[in-house]
Amino acid sequence: MRRRGFVYALAVTAAMPALAGLAVAAPPTAEVMAPVNALDEGLTAIMRLGRAAPFQQRFDSIAPVIERTFNLSAILQTSVGPRWTALPDEQRMELLRLFRRFTVASYVANFNSYSGERFETTGEPRTVGNDVVVQTRIVPPSGNATRLDYVLRQGDGGNWRIVDVLLDGTISRVAVQRSDFRSLLGHGDAAPLIASLQRKIADLSGGALAA
Repeated sequence: MRRRGFVYALAVTAAMPALAGLAVAAPPTAEVMAPVNALDEGLTAIMRLGRAAPFQQRFDSIAPVIERTFNLSAILQTSVGPRWTALPDEQRMELLRLFRRFTVASYVANFNSYSGERFETTGEPRTVGNDVVVQTRIVPPSGNATRLDYVLRQGDGGNWRIVDVLLDGTISRVAVQRSDFRSLLGHGDAAPLIASLQRKIADLSGGALAA
């Protein structure tokens, strides 16, 4: 399944050690489940549209959902690390703009067909420190399901938003992204990372999106 390969490509190594041995039972709540349910519904919608719909149309369809359900600013700052605060304001703004487009384009490019797959929530949400982990899986009409866990964190306004995605419950998208981003920021200049995100957006969209 290409969608499983997508998650592996974003998170090939580096399980999150912070999740080990810290989980305790947490009651499921509508507030915690709402972002995951909204994302699953949005992804199903663009999968049903498929490649017959222009990339831009699918991008515009899922972008508000991803921006509402993910804390993209927090994810980017975690991926960049301590150098974030040292970057000029204009570079931080440009990185966030491109990171949003890159994240949305990644989902559009990889959730691009539908053959009866469904999303299921399994087990009980569990607390890990200040976060909550919701376990889901993508179930195809035949073959093995793909497990995806979502790590959610409550913001200052009380809303829960996704801050990481774990393949098979352990492989962290943010962990690998952090390694990639920080290698490009090795000399403290954001220009290589900006250029990399621009290329990735163009590649994912087949040239349909301008950076």
